[in-house]
Amino acid sequence: MKILVSNDDGYRAPGIIALRQALTGLAELTVVAPERNHSGASNALTLEHPLRVTEFEPNCHFVTGTPTDCVHLAISGLFEFEHDMVVSGINNGENLGDDVLYSGTVAAAIEGRFLGLPTVAFSLRRPETGDMDYSAAAKVARLIVQRLLTHPLDRNMILNVNVPHRPFNELKGFKSTRLGHRHRAERSVKSLDPRGREVFWVGMAGEGQDDGVGTDFNAVAEGYVSVTPLQVDLTRHAALDTVRDWLQGLD
Repeated sequence: MKILVSNDDGYRAPGIIALRQALTGLAELTVVAPERNHSGASNALTLEHPLRVTEFEPNCHFVTGTPTDCVHLAISGLFEFEHDMVVSGINNGENLGDDVLYSGTVAAAIEGRFLGLPTVAFSLRRPETGDMDYSAAAKVARLIVQRLLTHPLDRNMILNVNVPHRPFNELKGFKSTRLGHRHRAERSVKSLDPRGREVFWVGMAGEGQDDGVGTDFNAVAEGYVSVTPLQVDLTRHAALDTVRDWLQGLD
């Protein structure tokens, strides 16, 4: 069994180091991660310039590209062997609701799914104060991956796992959840660079709006590990007939 480990925070991020340590012994591990932070990169694939791959430790590589680049290269030609699973994370910050559309952590898992592998993405909610402690999330990751190895799920399913920031023995358990929904993002922040030129910072993500019982927002807020099954198909199947009728007369 061979597991590909990636992330979007960069190969030196504490989260991927904790994840690699947690999975040691479960399978043969190969790390292929971005050279630098690519948070918010979503499913971006580099097409306009070549990518460089550097091995910084045995079986550990960084790439001058996005999380999607990393997984794509790793599965489509970087190695002579095949991987059996893609595990992404542990992200510095939660990926709840709308976040999954922007998240490079989730995108790495999605790319693994595109290429036919079972995949899971792990994210850790940031504490209100203090530093990030990945120890509980690392234990959760090991438990989830162990479960996937012994009880495989449909390969079309991507698991998005979000862990509350608390000690492992204070986690209330695991919940299967659906994606919630955030309020619109805060306004962009206008500023000036050192030369007096106008620049903008993207505003902070909105708070949870659809965050009731059953959502990933609610589970994490209540102290549970949220496990959300995702799919790649974005088609709104229930609306196909409505759109078909709406199109009548356009021929």
